[in-house]
Amino acid sequence: MVANLFLLLAAGTLISAGVYLVLDRAMTKMMLGLMLIGNGANLLILQAGGSAGAPPIMGRKSLVHEDANVADPLAQAMILTAIVIAMALTAFILTLAYRQYRYRTADVIEDDLEDAAIAARPATASAAPDHDASDDPDTGRVTSEGDAFGPKSFEAPVKGEVDD
Repeated sequence: MVANLFLLLAAGTLISAGVYLVLDRAMTKMMLGLMLIGNGANLLILQAGGSAGAPPIMGRKSLVHEDANVADPLAQAMILTAIVIAMALTAFILTLAYRQYRYRTADVIEDDLEDAAIAARPATASAAPDHDASDDPDTGRVTSEGDAFGPKSFEAPVKGEVDD
């Protein structure tokens, strides 16, 4: 099998440019990067399919390829499937970008401060989050008060009549 050097360079260029764009913070650049990576992968699959040949139909010959050299239909089917999946992924990312534009009118994705606070916690079991309000609800950081954090009404018994 002889590979086409131009198509291999084009696939490498598309994938590297796509990775560069995916690492950016703008949603539209990420979408373009994913599209470029998908197109570069399609070119690689095309190269992996081998050289051109006669159509993969029983009993049909080509004028150019009159011998028994038949093109591999699997690569063509995989590329067609990848195109459909890339189109669906692009539509999904476009809806996410439109939703973000409707709420914030900004395209840049910012850091999530709550995720950063959770990631900054120590990995020990005593610092793990619990469900009894021992963390500060505003910052998410562990407090020195421990389980006594919060209004006293949380710990007080309910006063009143009990219905049976």
